[in-house]
Amino acid sequence: MVIATAEAKTYTAEEYLALEVESEIRNEYRNGEIIPMTGGTPNHNKLASALTALLWFALRQKPYDVFVTDQRLWIPEQDIYTYPDVMVTPQPGELKLGRKDTVINPILLAEVLSPSTAQYDRADKFAAYRTISTVQEYLLIAQDKPQVEQFIKQGENEWLFMDHQGLDAVFRVRSLSVDIALGDLYEAIEFEKNSD
Repeated sequence: MVIATAEAKTYTAEEYLALEVESEIRNEYRNGEIIPMTGGTPNHNKLASALTALLWFALRQKPYDVFVTDQRLWIPEQDIYTYPDVMVTPQPGELKLGRKDTVINPILLAEVLSPSTAQYDRADKFAAYRTISTVQEYLLIAQDKPQVEQFIKQGENEWLFMDHQGLDAVFRVRSLSVDIALGDLYEAIEFEKNSD
């Protein structure tokens, strides 16, 4: 007896974009698949909002736009559409040709790590982000402890990694000349207590 397996439906980018306009939830597009973006935890949302606020205040009256969660990004070399947790672009921003809702020229990208997405954010998503010529910096923000992993572009195929830990740590977003204190970033976060 042969058991038939159902193939996953694939979509063109145009089909995805048409469906996304009508969708009540955000979806990522990868290799013809539409992948629903799951809702974040309160800590996830607090951290994305805190980083957005810190960057927005630091960059006021400077030629940058700061976006949080709902701004779609197109990664042309991979034909991926995604929604970074935080994204900074220069002004004026560049949009995908024929679209009014899809950015193509970020300088800084940041993701708040979740157990279900941490591996993807560190590996495949970062590899895709690195194909965008304008990206200069990538931040990975932990939810379970005060830690920011920072990747700074040094040259073609060369990235400097810096690990910032503890509420007293301060790091510089070099692409924007902005200092971020982890104490400020994690101010509203309540970490789970270990029962050991």
